[in-house]
Amino acid sequence: MLESVDRDDYTIATYYVEDNLPGYEFIDHLAMIQAMALEGSTGTWEKIKDDTSEVREALSAKVVGYYEVPAPPGSKKAVVQLAFPTKTFENNINIPMIFMSFAGNCFIYPEKLKLVDVSFAKKICDNFMGPKFGIEGTRKILGVYDRPLSLHIIKPKMGMTPEQTADQCYQTALGGVDLIKDDEMTSDPFNSNYIDRIKHVMAALEKAEKQTGKKVIYFCSITDDVDKLPEKAKKAIEAGANGLLIAYSSGPSILRVLAEDPEINVPLFLHPSHMLASLDRIAFPVFTKICRLSGADFMLSPTMWSSTPATGLEESYRTAHISVAPMFNIKRTWPMPAAGMYPGLMEVLYSEYGNDQVIPAGGGMLGHPDGYTAGAMAWQQAIDAVVKGIPLIEYAKVHKELRRAIEKWGVLERPHTPWGRYSPTYLPKPIKDL
Repeated sequence: MLESVDRDDYTIATYYVEDNLPGYEFIDHLAMIQAMALEGSTGTWEKIKDDTSEVREALSAKVVGYYEVPAPPGSKKAVVQLAFPTKTFENNINIPMIFMSFAGNCFIYPEKLKLVDVSFAKKICDNFMGPKFGIEGTRKILGVYDRPLSLHIIKPKMGMTPEQTADQCYQTALGGVDLIKDDEMTSDPFNSNYIDRIKHVMAALEKAEKQTGKKVIYFCSITDDVDKLPEKAKKAIEAGANGLLIAYSSGPSILRVLAEDPEINVPLFLHPSHMLASLDRIAFPVFTKICRLSGADFMLSPTMWSSTPATGLEESYRTAHISVAPMFNIKRTWPMPAAGMYPGLMEVLYSEYGNDQVIPAGGGMLGHPDGYTAGAMAWQQAIDAVVKGIPLIEYAKVHKELRRAIEKWGVLERPHTPWGRYSPTYLPKPIKDL
């Protein structure tokens, strides 16, 4: 049972498992689950004499939960929980080995398997610093404590010179944007070396700050081979960078290296990149928890209301929750409902994620009919409206930039499902404008 293992010493992985064996009346599903557990710890296909009971007791994964899901004859479906002992890597607790235990060869066993959650042992979390700044630290840098933050994604994805990039950032900074990031596809294209980009963008943001009194963090993309990233990060900071972006393609292990380096004292933005290709096998909340543990201050997250929804509604909620829920000593990571965001989504986003979120916008800011500055202003006005409890439509009547954004993109009205005590026919129906 879960109560049988020391939660300070065991990491619990939760899987959905499905197997189909047409024509078989007797299916010993637990035999397969046992093989799966041993494959992620001590076992092999043939038991040998040195695979003793003492070795298995100390290092084997333990099956601590098997919850059968109704399935037709000839198939088995279940939610399974395996407990992995920290002793496996106790002398050197690191992300690659941790990940290999619960997300390694186990995937070859069932016909269908999805890793849906991981609950880390306290002993593991105690060995990680997690985000250096997190939500509270970033708010202190910006001096913004009581609302969601807006983020400008530089577009086009790549192709602009450092000077053009800086001009775009200057215009959105004048409009009140809180954060700016390179698109993940930009690091060192032929016409925009990252050092040159940092120098030009930071000069533009300093100029804007003198006019607005508002600080902006710029996340410069430095994604590269892992052996180059620490030096590249330090050169970026020497050039004036006040934020850094790396993609998951470089790996969570190097994210940890950067986050725990005292010389890299700026917030880190993690872009999910190719983890998206694995979502049919590993749930987004698992990736989020690993990246939070590894030190991501910011991380893009899914939302149902996206132009490209990576997950359903419930998994989107769970991902955001895992970013901000208490996790031993690990600071909170900013959730960022992403992709296709426009100001008319703000009421729904605020109702679902509250104050502690960042809303990133590329086309939904830069595509404003009155230009980049007006696009940034429209977002700040939408945020102000929801925090004050004023409907966007009403606020837009006296705020031109928001009105123009709504005229172009509209306002999302969240659909409702008739759960609860009432017949759908007789659900209460509010009457407005009596």
